[in-house]
Amino acid sequence: MINRKIEPIFQDLASQYPVVTLTGPRQSGKTTLCQKAFPNMDYANLESPDVREYAATDPRGFLSSYAGGVIIDEIQRVPQLVSYIQVIVDERKKQGQFILTGSQQFEVMNTINQSLAGRTALLKLLPFSVSEIQKATLSESLDMMLLKGFYPRIHDQGLNPTQAMGDYYETYIERDLRQLMSVRDLSLFQKFVRLCAGRIGQILNMQSLANDTGISHTTVQQWISILEASYIVVLLKPWYRNISKRLIKSPKLYFYDVGLAAYLLGMENETHVSRHPLRGNLFENLALVEAMKYRFNSGRKNVVTFYRDSRGNEVDMILESGQEIFPIEVKAGETIVDDYFRGLKHFSRVSGESPYGCGLIYGGKDVQQRSNYLIYPATAMEEMFEKLNHAGFNY
Repeated sequence: MINRKIEPIFQDLASQYPVVTLTGPRQSGKTTLCQKAFPNMDYANLESPDVREYAATDPRGFLSSYAGGVIIDEIQRVPQLVSYIQVIVDERKKQGQFILTGSQQFEVMNTINQSLAGRTALLKLLPFSVSEIQKATLSESLDMMLLKGFYPRIHDQGLNPTQAMGDYYETYIERDLRQLMSVRDLSLFQKFVRLCAGRIGQILNMQSLANDTGISHTTVQQWISILEASYIVVLLKPWYRNISKRLIKSPKLYFYDVGLAAYLLGMENETHVSRHPLRGNLFENLALVEAMKYRFNSGRKNVVTFYRDSRGNEVDMILESGQEIFPIEVKAGETIVDDYFRGLKHFSRVSGESPYGCGLIYGGKDVQQRSNYLIYPATAMEEMFEKLNHAGFNY
C-alpha cells in the first residue's frame, strides 16, 4: 500500500474538529486512506443499498449505532444525514466524531455549508502524486506516467491502464454522470467528453465546444459544471492584478487525471503517447495537477492560475503566496532551449520580477539552477516547491 502524504494532516485535523470531510474523485483512495488513518473507527458505506436505506429512513437510529464515531462514505447519497450529525456534534462537543467522504463537490459542499459550517475541516484527496508513486515503486518513463495516470487501483494492483480507464469511464462517467445530468443521447455525451480531452490545455470556448458536439451553449455549461464538480475536469482561472477581471475571463481546460485524458484520446501504449500531437498538452496537465496536489496534500486550497494576454503571450502556471507570485513555464522537451524562457521574460517585464525568480518544468531529468531560474524535471516538482518554501515563498 502506497502511503499518502495527506495522512498526518488528516489525523491532526480530526483532533481539532468534530467532523472532517474528505472529497475527491471516485477511486482516488479516500476509503483506503480513512480506514488506514482511523483504524479503530466504524465504517459505513452509503453506496450500499441496505446501508443507504437505513440511513435515509431512520437517520437517528443509524447514527446512534455508531456512538464511538464513524467513517461515512459518499455522504452525498443521503444528504439529510448531515443535519442529524450537526445535532449530535453540538450535543457531544467532542473532536473526531465523524469522518465524511464525498465524490461530488457541488452536492457535498452544498450539504456541508448548510449544516456543518464551522464544525468540519475540509480536505481534498486527488489520485497519487508523482512523489508518492516514486517512493513506493521503481521509476517509470514519463510517457508511461502520462498513459497510466495516477488512480491508485492501477498502481496498487498493477492493472492494464487502458482496460482500467475504460472500466472507470464506463462505470462512473457514462453511467453515474449521465444519470446525474439526465443525458438521453449517450453518443452525444461520449462525443462531448472526448472533445473536452482534445481541448486539454486550451482556453475553454464553450460556443465552439457546443458547435462541435451539436448541443446548445447552455448544455455545455451544465455538462462542464457537472464534470468539474465530479472531479473529472479542472478549469484553471487566469491571473490578473485586478481580481474582478479574473472572474470574467475564460479559463483553461484540464483533467484531474492525465491518464483518463490519454485514454479518451485513444492512447493505448507508450508509443502512442510519444507520437501524439497533444503529448505536450498532457505533460502540461500533469505538471498543473502536481502543483494542485502539493497544496491539497498540505491541507490548503489551490492557488494556481495562468497568464495570457491579448497578444498570445502566456505563462502556464502562476503560483501565488499572499501578494507574492512565482511564474512557471512547462515544456515537454528534454533539451532546454532559449525559447522556453520567452513567456517568462515577457511576464517579468509586465508584472515586475518576482524576488524568487521564475520556474521551468521540463521533460528532462536534471535539476538546474540558472540566473533567476529554477529548472526542474516534472518528476521532481515537489523538490522545487520545497526549495521555494525554504526561500520564504510558502507555497
